Amino acid sequence: MRWPASFIAILLLCLQSLTAHADQDFIAIAYHDVRNGVTANYDADELSISTGNLAAHFAWLKHHGYVPVSINDLVAASAGRRTLPDKAVLLTFDDGLKSVYTDVYPLLKLFNYPAVISVVTDWLDLSPGETTDYGRRQLSRQDFVSWDELRELQKSGLIEIASHSADLHRGIVANPQGNLMPSATSRAYRDNRYESQEEQSQRIRLDLTRSANDIQAALGTAPRVMSWPYGKYNSANLGVAAELGMSVTLTLDSRINTLSNLLTISRILIRENPGIAEFSAELMLPQTQSIVRAVQVDLDYVYDDDPVQQELNLDALVERVKTLQISHIFLQAFADPDGDGAADALYFPNRHLPMRADLFSRVAWQLKTRSNVRVFAWMPLLAFDSSDFDPDWSVTQYSATGARPDPAGEPRLSPFHPDARRVIREIYQDLASHADFDGILLHDDGRLNEYEDASEAAMAVYRQEFGSSFGISRALNDAALGERWSRFKTQALIDFGDELIGVLRSQRPQLKTVRNLFAPAVLDDASEAWLAQSFSLFLEHYDYVALMAMPYLEGSADPQRYLDQLAAAVAQQEGGLERTIFELQTLDWQLGTAIPATTLIDQMRRLRAAGVKHLAYYPDDFIGNRPELEEIRQAISLANYPFRRP
Repeated sequence: MRWPASFIAILLLCLQSLTAHADQDFIAIAYHDVRNGVTANYDADELSISTGNLAAHFAWLKHHGYVPVSINDLVAASAGRRTLPDKAVLLTFDDGLKSVYTDVYPLLKLFNYPAVISVVTDWLDLSPGETTDYGRRQLSRQDFVSWDELRELQKSGLIEIASHSADLHRGIVANPQGNLMPSATSRAYRDNRYESQEEQSQRIRLDLTRSANDIQAALGTAPRVMSWPYGKYNSANLGVAAELGMSVTLTLDSRINTLSNLLTISRILIRENPGIAEFSAELMLPQTQSIVRAVQVDLDYVYDDDPVQQELNLDALVERVKTLQISHIFLQAFADPDGDGAADALYFPNRHLPMRADLFSRVAWQLKTRSNVRVFAWMPLLAFDSSDFDPDWSVTQYSATGARPDPAGEPRLSPFHPDARRVIREIYQDLASHADFDGILLHDDGRLNEYEDASEAAMAVYRQEFGSSFGISRALNDAALGERWSRFKTQALIDFGDELIGVLRSQRPQLKTVRNLFAPAVLDDASEAWLAQSFSLFLEHYDYVALMAMPYLEGSADPQRYLDQLAAAVAQQEGGLERTIFELQTLDWQLGTAIPATTLIDQMRRLRAAGVKHLAYYPDDFIGNRPELEEIRQAISLANYPFRRP
């Protein structure tokens, strides 16, 4: 059947219109308590704002052409039924405090601004004399808006009432050490065991169902918006919310909102009572990339058979990181007791390897909450080793006498064997479900040399891609084929890494990514043949590339000149300096000696003078104070970064 030209033209116009609507963007702002008497920008409740400053925010929005919109406006615009105004902004107020009725509502009426108010329904039904923890305060029923007041707010036509859960706005014990972590995304630990994934899912479903039912019973309308407590959510929770009719959810992610993704609306979190200068800068100035100052830490140094000594080690690490005033920790999540470079055990509960200790969750949370750093789990891509693994799963290298594992390399599982891939995926799933962390550092084991992978599974994949006559000997002697084969392996490792990142993001949607890169991949184009790594492709796939700027590892006779060359090569790549973390070595592993802190400081300052933005080092011996704390912090600390705002 041939469609009339007029119909096709109309269809194209409709599609173009829908695309235009989907491309429209808007910002969203998250407020909490609003009250008189907020103490400048250092109030005990850092999320509170004074009534005067909120009024000033509203006036500034009006004066500068920002137009507050409702959930109705967003839903209609996403369906193509209307167009959002320029500078559309969604105003939201979380937690259902009394001030939304006494202070916020009068201002919304005065300016005729719509808003979303999210309530924790159990807080609205506290018994007389009962209190709940709210930051540093204990609040009672009188501190929250009442159901009668919510009915009045809803009746005004300005207010959308959203669920903020029934009882998820709290921490739950989430590891054997008793750390409290966000209830919505953590597995509860009680009675000496973790709740199962099914138990966790059921707990979340019952909570959201109860909250939605309470709101519908009291207000006559079921909520269609879910505001995630602490901004924490995962893909399973999104599915539950959508099933319950809450197809719009509010997060605290950091990105621009478009109409095509109302399922996870990002919001600017208002904190420390900002005046007009700070507020306007938040809205108008483009987001600048944060400077990375990172230290890669061996959890093996924290672990000790003696739990008392282990806690002392943890305290030493936390205090050192706090003093360093850095931004990131790349924290080892695996153990390598035999020193062969592969993960023989893990520091979290999992299905496939021994758990040396349930330690990663504890240390990551302590670093996040006490040292105020972002914690990235440092994990192998392929290097997992167990006597239970089938030898056919292993990466092997070609030789004239047969394929066998590289004797000079760490044991690795083949990215081409489906069972090996499954095991690694499940390890990553277990990591994501048992710890709260901000990102992933994929280890330097993600490489294949010019003779790898020669396993049967890999050869089957090569022959499917390059033809049944493919052989490694042929690729080694045919330059064109060899180049195609090298790029294929590079892409295969990237694709597998992307698969693992997807597994993590199903539990940790805000997760950022870093991957280790050997320096020859920057300095020598031919190195892809023996590394299966590509600087340009890494920049496309990961938030950051952790470049192993380690001249002693590479045997350089002139370390300073080597680093100069490396910085110049990175600068030539588009986006190179913006997305590359230069990771220096603090040990000369070949000589077994420490690099003096003064040398590291000189290297860091020289790199910064060459335009390098992001710096890291490995390893950090926080027990032996190497590199020396008071010296190295002069170069690695963000407090000393010249362009950082105080």
